[in-house]
Amino acid sequence: MASRVVIVPGNGCGEVEKCNWYAWARDEINKVEGMECVLKNMPDPVMARESIWIPFMHDELCCDEKTIIVGHSSGAVAAMRYAEKYKVHGIILVSPCVTDLGMESERVSGYYSRPWEWELMKMNSQFVALYGSTDDPFISWTEMQVVIDNLNPDCHKFDDRGHFMTSVFPDLIATIQKLLKH
Repeated sequence: MASRVVIVPGNGCGEVEKCNWYAWARDEINKVEGMECVLKNMPDPVMARESIWIPFMHDELCCDEKTIIVGHSSGAVAAMRYAEKYKVHGIILVSPCVTDLGMESERVSGYYSRPWEWELMKMNSQFVALYGSTDDPFISWTEMQVVIDNLNPDCHKFDDRGHFMTSVFPDLIATIQKLLKH
C-alpha cells in the first residue's frame, strides 16, 4: 500500500513552492491520514537532465515501492523513465510526452535518446494514471496518446485544462484518494 506521494515538477520551476498546483497538492495530500507528500526543489531545474533527476528521485526523494510519483510535464517523463528502472507503487502522469518536441532544450535532457520500455514501466508500477488536455499549448494530444496506447493508464482527458498550470488541482487529489481505497 502507498504511504508516500512525491511530486516531480516540470522543468523551469526553480522554486516549486511557488509553481502551479504543487504546494497546494502537497498540503492537501498531507491531510490524508497515513500519507506523506514530498515536494522539493529539483537540481538542474531548467534542463531537467535525466542523469541528475533520476538519481535525485532515488537517493533524495526516496521513491520506492510505497511511493506514488506525480510527475508534471518533464516530471512525468522523469516518472516514466524512473519506473523503467525501479519499482514504485504507481505513477500519475500530468501532460507527459514521448519525444523532444523538436526542441534542443528538451533533447539535451537525455530522456528521449532511446526507446521507451513500456513493459518495464507496467511491471514496476501497480497502476498508471494520466491527465492530459487536448488544448495543451506545449504538448500535443498525439504525444499523450502514445503513452495511453502503450501503458493503458486510468485516463483523464480534458479539452480545457491547457498544460495544467493552475494553482489548484482537485481532480488529482480525488484520484489519489480513490487509489488509496483499493
